[in-house]
Amino acid sequence: MPFADLPRLIPGIALSLAALMANAHEANVGPTVPVPPVAAKKPHQLASPNGVREDDYYWLRDDTRRSPEVLDYLRKENAYRDAVMASTQPLEQKLYDELVARLKPDDMSVPIYEHGYWYYTRFEPGRDYAVYARRKGSMTAAEQVMLDGNAMATGHDYFSIGYTAVSPDGRLLAYTEDDVGRRQYILRIRNLDSGAVLEDAVANVEADFVWAADNATLLYVEKDPVTLLSVRVRKHLLGTDAKTDPLVYEEQDHSYYLRVGKSRSEEYLFIELQSTQQSEWHYADASDPQLRFNTVLPREPDLEYHVEHLGRDFIIRTNWQAPNFRIVRAPIASSSDKRTWTDVVSHRADVFIQGFEVSSRYLTVNQRSGGLLKLHLKAWRGSEDRSIDSSEPAYTMRLIDTPGIDSDKVRYVYTSLTTPSTTYDYDMRSGKKELKKVTTVLGGFEARNYATELLHVPAHDGKLIPVSIAYRKGTKLDGSAPLYQYGYGSYGLSMDPTFRTEWVSLLDRGFVVAIAHIRGGQELGRQWFEDGRLLHKRNSFTDFIDVTSYLVQHGYGAKDKVFAQGGSAGGLLMGAVANMAPQAYRAIVAYVPFVDVVTTMSDESIPLTTNEFDQWGNPKEKVYYDYMLSYSPYDNVRAQDYPAMLVFTGLWDSQVQYYEPAKWVAKLRATKTDTHLLVFSVNMSAGHGGKSGRFQRYHDTAREYAFIFDQLGIRQ
Repeated sequence: MPFADLPRLIPGIALSLAALMANAHEANVGPTVPVPPVAAKKPHQLASPNGVREDDYYWLRDDTRRSPEVLDYLRKENAYRDAVMASTQPLEQKLYDELVARLKPDDMSVPIYEHGYWYYTRFEPGRDYAVYARRKGSMTAAEQVMLDGNAMATGHDYFSIGYTAVSPDGRLLAYTEDDVGRRQYILRIRNLDSGAVLEDAVANVEADFVWAADNATLLYVEKDPVTLLSVRVRKHLLGTDAKTDPLVYEEQDHSYYLRVGKSRSEEYLFIELQSTQQSEWHYADASDPQLRFNTVLPREPDLEYHVEHLGRDFIIRTNWQAPNFRIVRAPIASSSDKRTWTDVVSHRADVFIQGFEVSSRYLTVNQRSGGLLKLHLKAWRGSEDRSIDSSEPAYTMRLIDTPGIDSDKVRYVYTSLTTPSTTYDYDMRSGKKELKKVTTVLGGFEARNYATELLHVPAHDGKLIPVSIAYRKGTKLDGSAPLYQYGYGSYGLSMDPTFRTEWVSLLDRGFVVAIAHIRGGQELGRQWFEDGRLLHKRNSFTDFIDVTSYLVQHGYGAKDKVFAQGGSAGGLLMGAVANMAPQAYRAIVAYVPFVDVVTTMSDESIPLTTNEFDQWGNPKEKVYYDYMLSYSPYDNVRAQDYPAMLVFTGLWDSQVQYYEPAKWVAKLRATKTDTHLLVFSVNMSAGHGGKSGRFQRYHDTAREYAFIFDQLGIRQ
């Protein structure tokens, strides 16, 4: 797809900046305050079964990304951004240098042993992209570079490697790449003996794929070119034309996402279908030349499950008669008959089972209790049953998938808001931990200089909201510190207290950082999610506001120094709290925000819409239409004072289309009654995740922090 490249935009931006300053220069009275662009109002009616809405800024939607009028407006927004933030540019550059200086220049992943090779990724000093490499037999053997992301990214404004997998015999590497940012990947194959890239190339696919046991067949997921939904599974035989790839499975219900995978035993291939509330898995023998798939358990309303393989059984995590999930063992031949299931880990009301890993002798469970993600181990035979403990009040332990179903070791990452990611191998027989890696944080960081807390804040209805807190020791908790509060609260995704190197720049300047684990996530189990979706969605917003009020009242932040940040569905959160409690925040930062809820959920041609009816509701039904309309940030912008705001988007975003925040900003400019700064930053060559590359994403973070610090008068 063609797109506007930044080098071509620079002259236009410079001219716009010059125009903003020209009058003041001629009058010899010094620079004037830059004037923000004003988007034209073009009335447009949006009809629905439940009413007609007027949208003056609908014209900003251009699915081709080619409209001169739209692109001109977005460039003017960027020119205004550069003009009003010109005075903070030196601070922004300093912050960027500070952020990237904490990264280890030649960092490397913990190697994984598989089929005779040690596999790892590494970075070269000053380079943005990972090098994918392996060594045969030993880490002292000669290195073989499989992919050099830096060379592959040359000439692209955006580049991302989605997924990589080596064929079972170790000779071929398959990988997916995206050079636009729309998450429409191309599947390619490289001969690891010769280094040559094969002519086989499959376009418009999901990032994930899987090898069959024959070393020649790949199973992949094809995307709809318009909605970008994962709709079909096909198989590709090396050396054949991808246009003739046979159809393996097609899903007619577009509320489901499709994925493909392989069991840890490598004996079975899986097709996984997952909607917000239901799942269905299909399996095939990886050695079957025909790849004939059977169903593990046919879909049922509100039934979710996840499958692994061990011996003659499937090990299944399921919410059947278990809202917080349980783990059962089911004979493969009769897996669809629940009467043959045997409990391995029973349901508990106070524990949420998030994930698991099987080995031949042990089961490892990632489970949540008290809002924290923990590890529990259980032997298949005998009564051995133990947990791995932590001394910190707020932390995260997350399983890492590693090959080797017969291994007695399980690999996991431990982290907290003050402890960098630390990788361990835990020996399940001896109970001993082997430290594999501590993520290096340069720049003088010492974990002992920081403190973390876990609070439980009462919501308006009496529910207790977990809140993870971090601050540098010595920071006064007397109501004078600036507070940076982050939240998400959707899809059942839990925002765990994990270490973020960029937050050190806030902590070292006296900020208290807080993660509000609001309803809509699953930090406190399935009900916590249920209480923050559909007709309960407003709980997510009021929880966030209640946390802000509590933290200010109890000295964790100054009333006039509270900053809120969220992205994507967390950007919806930012838009909602901006409308509901603008007086509570000094400034709000929204990354790729989902803010035009009713319009997007009414248009099934937009990527992700049909997949998300279970999350937000279907606006064809009046009860959901009215409820979404009651909180949709774009629809509820009104004449009132708003805090200072910084909004980010990417022109090629496939998850939240650029025109949602563009329309929102335009409406805010035309409606709000304050003079607080409203800045819209448009990356003309990026998608949902922002800029690609190890270092490039920190440019947006530096801009965000410079914006926040400027609000407080912090110049360094």
